[in-house]
Amino acid sequence: MAHAATATDGGAAAPPKKKFKLSFPTAFTILFVLTILAVLATQFIPAGSYSKLSYDKVSADLVITAPDGTMTHMPATQEALAENPVTADMEVDVSKFVEGAITKPVSIPGTYTELPQHAMGASDITLAMVNGTINGVDIMVFIFVLGGFIGFVRMTGAFEAGLLALTRKTKGREFALVFAVSVFMLIGGTTCGLEEEAVAFYPILVPLFLALGYDSIVSVGAIFLAGSMGTAFSTINPFSVVIAANAAGTTFTEGIEWRIGGLVVGGIVVIAYLYWYCKKLKANPEFSYTYEDREHFAELYSMGSADDPEVAIFNARKKIILALFVASFVLMVVGVMALHWWFPQMAAMFLAVTIVCMLISGKDEKACTEAFTAGASSMVGVSLIIGLARGINLVLENGLVSDTILYNASNLVAGMNGPLFIVMMFLLFFLLGFIVPSSSGLAVLAMPILAPLADTVGIDRSAIICAYNWGQYAMLFLAPTGLVMATLQMLDMKYSHWFKFVWPMVAFLSVFGCILLVAQVLVG
Repeated sequence: MAHAATATDGGAAAPPKKKFKLSFPTAFTILFVLTILAVLATQFIPAGSYSKLSYDKVSADLVITAPDGTMTHMPATQEALAENPVTADMEVDVSKFVEGAITKPVSIPGTYTELPQHAMGASDITLAMVNGTINGVDIMVFIFVLGGFIGFVRMTGAFEAGLLALTRKTKGREFALVFAVSVFMLIGGTTCGLEEEAVAFYPILVPLFLALGYDSIVSVGAIFLAGSMGTAFSTINPFSVVIAANAAGTTFTEGIEWRIGGLVVGGIVVIAYLYWYCKKLKANPEFSYTYEDREHFAELYSMGSADDPEVAIFNARKKIILALFVASFVLMVVGVMALHWWFPQMAAMFLAVTIVCMLISGKDEKACTEAFTAGASSMVGVSLIIGLARGINLVLENGLVSDTILYNASNLVAGMNGPLFIVMMFLLFFLLGFIVPSSSGLAVLAMPILAPLADTVGIDRSAIICAYNWGQYAMLFLAPTGLVMATLQMLDMKYSHWFKFVWPMVAFLSVFGCILLVAQVLVG
């Protein structure tokens, strides 16, 4: 019998088998596929819409927009709201519209109407991508200005010189920075929903995390994950819990003790999880979930060498520039929390600080503008991702299927017993978090419809607010339609790597959130 040749008997050794490796598509491809699926959904899901109530600042009237587009004006008073047969059952404070606490149209319960199918076509795929980008121009301009600002500061050498000085002082206490950033983001998330604005922190903190021996996962975990956990357990966040309570006809202080308790536990779990990961990473760098991309990541974000004279010299001019650089981010947080800034105001502030830093730097005009342009151009991919994600939401909105999904889901949960009802509410908001990834958008769409259902099963409406917060954010930890893709694009991280890291936190929030909700129903 013939024997197979082996290396020992003179035959050629068989080549080693290649290990199968799953290749995950880029963020652009994922969002493109989701846009196609959204268009297909409009072909099969029946179209329908609720009437919407909004406030017209010009006429100072309340406006009811019927599903067929008919608009009816009425005085912006509580009496007029109660006397109108369409809005008589709404439990919403008119003053919240007048004062600007509610700025988006609110769904009116009992008004859902089926409409002729409004299916999107093949041409709407690319059109939605373009319109989504136009729709996101405010945050895109903010990101371009921010990128330009950071590009200029790095060109001066002030950024690297300051960070190298800081890493020397934090040697041996590296996790202290991760802890501090996580606590800051938890507080920012629970008080003002500090999430989209947090993209500003990556270019500052990522090089520092890298210099401390960490990876891209730690960067996203300390900023995005901690901020999202804080927002999930919003206490006084005006963009989620406050607007949701207003739309639900209750106050945001109702049930706040449950959200505070959840925030403490959720914060501890996130920080403990990051500590576990960081400890494993320090013991063995190959443990990193993004180890295969470490060289590329270091290329993108590593600081200059201490041997470089431009980096090694940390003179007074660089210190002033770096101080202004750091102060601008403090000012941004204050502006968002206290002055109700949005992206145009933040972009204008960063631009003003950039101009001041350019004057201080002593660099020539051409070098300054080229550095600014190069920094802004590095953010093109991130900005486009935000626009493409918004395009998916536009398809579902223009296809008139979001309200249909909400209507059928509300009918499904109506009449269930309290504990089962609230768990189903969590699952419903988990689903809706993918379709409507905006916390304020989901609040005005769903709260007026779903909150009254709590009355029918004898539970407090504040439990619905909690289900909305925890269910939506369990999804937004990983939903491609939310902020995740822009974050991963900024760090050039694969979605599969992020999913591997974040799924335990999704599981935690889902299980812990449902336990808290059932306890809230049983105690209340």
